[in-house]
Amino acid sequence: MKITVIGDGAWGTALALNLLYNRHNVTLWGAFPDYLDAVRERGENFKFLPGVALPEELRLCPDMSEAVANSDFLLLATPTQYLRGTLKRLAPVFRRDTPVINVAKGIEVESWKRISGIIADELGEVNFIDLSGPSHAEEVSRKVPTAVVAASTDPALAEAVQKLMMNEFFRVYTSADVIGVELGGALKNVMAIAAGIIDGMRLGDNPKAAMMTRGISEMSKLGEALGGQRSTFAGLSGIGDLIVTCTSGHSRNRHVGEELGRGKTMEQIRQEMGMVVAEGVPTARGAFTLAAQHGVSTPITDEIYHILYRQRDVHDAIRSLMMRRAKPEED
Repeated sequence: MKITVIGDGAWGTALALNLLYNRHNVTLWGAFPDYLDAVRERGENFKFLPGVALPEELRLCPDMSEAVANSDFLLLATPTQYLRGTLKRLAPVFRRDTPVINVAKGIEVESWKRISGIIADELGEVNFIDLSGPSHAEEVSRKVPTAVVAASTDPALAEAVQKLMMNEFFRVYTSADVIGVELGGALKNVMAIAAGIIDGMRLGDNPKAAMMTRGISEMSKLGEALGGQRSTFAGLSGIGDLIVTCTSGHSRNRHVGEELGRGKTMEQIRQEMGMVVAEGVPTARGAFTLAAQHGVSTPITDEIYHILYRQRDVHDAIRSLMMRRAKPEED
């Protein structure tokens, strides 16, 4: 099949390689022609996925109309906060019957919408599949065994993506809970910042285990209030993605937390990270806002929001979490 990957970051590139391995015809679109020329010349996505050779059969194309022409599937790998602008470029050349696979994770600032909502705004009703789970691009690109979940309200679409992408090192499960899968992938990034803070402060294993356990409970409650199924958060897109993002050295969100735990400011961290995107930072605002709108108690999310946007001291945040009123675990 012909697949167009929209977004030439690490994750889009890694999934393009996976699709090539499955013998599909793959085009990778990027917004900056000069950078694509440099990637083509070096045979490596040197900014976002260094050290991974790109085969000649991977087609690099900066022209949106040319890239998506006659595609059987579109795979959206554009970071959440830039997605709407990319979709506006896609809309005039989008063929409405082309299935759209999203692999970005986050909540859009100001609209507080999930990816599917942003796509509905810009492209209308589409055949939508969300692909999520514990899957770092650095490992997928090197064929490290990985398991993810493809979610669609149409079971046939989820199964089509399963068939399209699955192989001996990339296992794909299916789900009908699009809301839960989207929110699991988004909310775990906020918890990864919390995990990084604990690591940056060198507090040890106990608080990190407690945070992750209470974090998945918090994610499940908010996810259910927003229309997801609680059981989804016990799966790959929930606790699976939470574990890998909170523990891995590849995690950009955990890195942000580590730097905060070491005493750096968000402004310093943004300058040092440059173009690298940590989706948990804007998602913390979205999760904080949505929790307040729906009357859901999210103490970890609240503290991360205040650390990121209200300059709350990390020591005070941890003390506040520990000194909350006593209550049963299931509450």
